[in-house]
Amino acid sequence: MAFESLTDQRIQQLLAMKKRITNPTARMVADANHDKKDFIVESEDGSERFRLFVRQNKTVNDDFSCGLQWLPAGGESLILVRYNGSSHEHPNHLEKSLVSFECHIHKTTERYIQANLKPEGFAEQTGDYVTCEGALHQLVTDCNITGIQTTADHPQLFP
Repeated sequence: MAFESLTDQRIQQLLAMKKRITNPTARMVADANHDKKDFIVESEDGSERFRLFVRQNKTVNDDFSCGLQWLPAGGESLILVRYNGSSHEHPNHLEKSLVSFECHIHKTTERYIQANLKPEGFAEQTGDYVTCEGALHQLVTDCNITGIQTTADHPQLFP
């Protein structure tokens, strides 16, 4: 499936639809540099499938990523959102702006797809989390996902 015709409205629809994790007991798997966990997610009506991924660097606490990948029928997949830690800078190429060593949320946009850039290449700084667990909590809250217990960060309590 080519994503050139994907609109911001459809992306928002995918993010907002009720979804449930079908393998809540997924286990963390380690590679040389990261601890990784993948969850299978389905829309409430069963029409859409997703993968929720969690990646945590073993040595750098603020190097993490939690994301939601859409798995449409047809084989091609698309990361809709990624909640990243503050371990790196991120340039927004179209806006000519920079998120500098802050937690940030990548969002797939119609504009970045049409510009033939990485679909989730746009990112916004966030203060809603500071840890991988907090990012996971924010992602499942923002993307209407149930079937897993998570813990929120409270970064605003510690400015």
